[in-house]
Amino acid sequence: MSFTGKVHKVGAHIDTDAIIPARFLVTTDTRKLGEACMEGLEPGWVKRVHEGDIIVAGRNFGCGSSREHAPLAIIGAGIRAVVGHSFARIFYRNAFNMGLMLLEVGDEVDKINDGDTLEISPENGTIRDLDNGAEIRIPPLSPMMQTLIDKGGMVNYVKEQLKLRGEAE
Repeated sequence: MSFTGKVHKVGAHIDTDAIIPARFLVTTDTRKLGEACMEGLEPGWVKRVHEGDIIVAGRNFGCGSSREHAPLAIIGAGIRAVVGHSFARIFYRNAFNMGLMLLEVGDEVDKINDGDTLEISPENGTIRDLDNGAEIRIPPLSPMMQTLIDKGGMVNYVKEQLKLRGEAE
């Protein structure tokens, strides 16, 4: 499943409070959270985002608290994936559990410019910058991580498994 989106590049050490400030944690509604995505980084940031766009981040994206609201806000803003130098470990796990794809590329992130268009093909192991021609190789997602993305997160995956076993209505 390849997809294409416009890049919104952010810096290093973007914490979960920048992604979704605490004052917006009064809901778990993904769309409502998305309306405030990156409000702690730059007020109104989300107004530039369109469905299917991609965040490209520096080192340690998602550091700080372990709030699940951060990946939900990104999803609610219409972001399909985050390509980053590196991710805070708890954010990495929360993101996949919520159904947000993260792709860690190290220093290769410097090949991508803000505003460029990326084509991401996880099954082929490539990220291509359609504006500057850069190609970044990525390892394939583990089967379980790909399943979580395909199902829209852990809750949906578990519900489906319970239904298949006849343990849920």
